[in-house]
Amino acid sequence: MPMQVDVKVLDERVRAQMPEYATPGSAGLDLRACIDAPITLGPNEWQLVGTGLAMHLADPGYAALILPRSGLGHKHGIVLGNLVGLIDSDYQGELKVSAWNRSQVPYTIEPMERIAQLMIVPVAQATFQVVDAFEASARGTGGYGSTGKG
Repeated sequence: MPMQVDVKVLDERVRAQMPEYATPGSAGLDLRACIDAPITLGPNEWQLVGTGLAMHLADPGYAALILPRSGLGHKHGIVLGNLVGLIDSDYQGELKVSAWNRSQVPYTIEPMERIAQLMIVPVAQATFQVVDAFEASARGTGGYGSTGKG
């Protein structure tokens, strides 16, 4: 059964294009650039772009991730300036996308263009137990990169 999430429409243009899953197997919902005029990002420029939506997950067992759209990243170099945006369960402000042009050519974001995707994921909040030693594992004390090349 789908999870119900409270959203607030901050810009009426969004109502006609609410985020939705493109296919039954889609994990992410597309977020759109809710801007009044096109924004051109030059090479290695970034800008915070509003989506016209706010959400409140309320349940600390969930968080939302803002992720880049693979086609924009691969074809045009448009990714997220913070790589992944984390929306905590108690956040209630506008969802914003840190759009970064990592390419060598300008890219223009058009009003209501799909610029990122939103994915809701389960979260386990941890407590830490300080120990003097760990139970032995197959990996042992091998450090970063110890199981691969290089």
